[in-house]
Amino acid sequence: MKKILLVGGSGYVGTVITSHLLKRGYAVNVLDNFVYGNQFSAELFLGESNYKFYKGDLGKDSDLENASEGVTDVVLLGGLVGDPITKTYPNESKLINTDGVTNCINYFSKKQLDKFILISTCSNYGLIKDNQVADENFELNPLSLYAKAKVAAESTLISKKGIASFTGVVLRFATAFGLSPRMRFDLSVSEFTRDLFFGETLKVFDEHTWRPYCHVRDFARLIEMVLNADKDRVNFEIFNAGGDKNNCTKKMIVDEILNNIPEAKVEYGANGTDPRNYKVSFEKVKNRLGFVPQYSVQDGIVELVLAMKNGFYKDALENKNKYGNYVINYKSEN
Repeated sequence: MKKILLVGGSGYVGTVITSHLLKRGYAVNVLDNFVYGNQFSAELFLGESNYKFYKGDLGKDSDLENASEGVTDVVLLGGLVGDPITKTYPNESKLINTDGVTNCINYFSKKQLDKFILISTCSNYGLIKDNQVADENFELNPLSLYAKAKVAAESTLISKKGIASFTGVVLRFATAFGLSPRMRFDLSVSEFTRDLFFGETLKVFDEHTWRPYCHVRDFARLIEMVLNADKDRVNFEIFNAGGDKNNCTKKMIVDEILNNIPEAKVEYGANGTDPRNYKVSFEKVKNRLGFVPQYSVQDGIVELVLAMKNGFYKDALENKNKYGNYVINYKSEN
């Protein structure tokens, strides 16, 4: 049996990966320090025979050692995720996303593992022209502390080729959507849907900018594919993680929400604070691993609207900190 360590496994994506892997018969260890006070997201796994939780810091070797006993593979999800949170907390961003992630990679490069999967981001592409599509060899243009730290982490991992025992893999995640035990409403699809469902007037800036999206359950499927892939197909390779069908503009997302909530009110504006614009190619992950997303952005909107119609997330507007990466409670113990 494979035993997988998910570093940062109690977050929005990590909890869905945890659930998927447990259902598929894997043993799962999770290392997390609940940087957003999100202990509730791990509670449903407590008591599972193949699940172990370790509270700790990815920048602390003793915590990594405790959490990794007997593990065969490591997935590094941990960090302050997103451009706004890293801008709000630049010092903590360096401690976690730069120093902590580097320490984690260096620590496991000296251990015997099968695979080490680094979760990176398509935000690394930054701002590109509308007629261009970014594949994995496209020039990177990170615009935020978050993306710059991810680019540096990719470089650190790739530098371990020929040195580390493990097979290193980088997955550049598209922007996530979909339901999760640690739900986030600070991401485009869920934020737009929440606001329009609860009668807010949604103000959308730069509605024709492109971004790739991917459902959290598809991310979980892809992680399993990589864990079981032959070494020669993934060894120290970089993959854009998502699918071509989910390259969308903000306007395309809004139009789909309006198909489900026709009475909703939207206003459009120009020159917003987020200039990113990138359309991404997912041919490599499709051709090399056979990965094609099962869920479309439309599917994600429908499931979220259905959840809210059934009374879930009633507090999503007034309790924003619970449902987003806005405020952290972090103290390094190094």
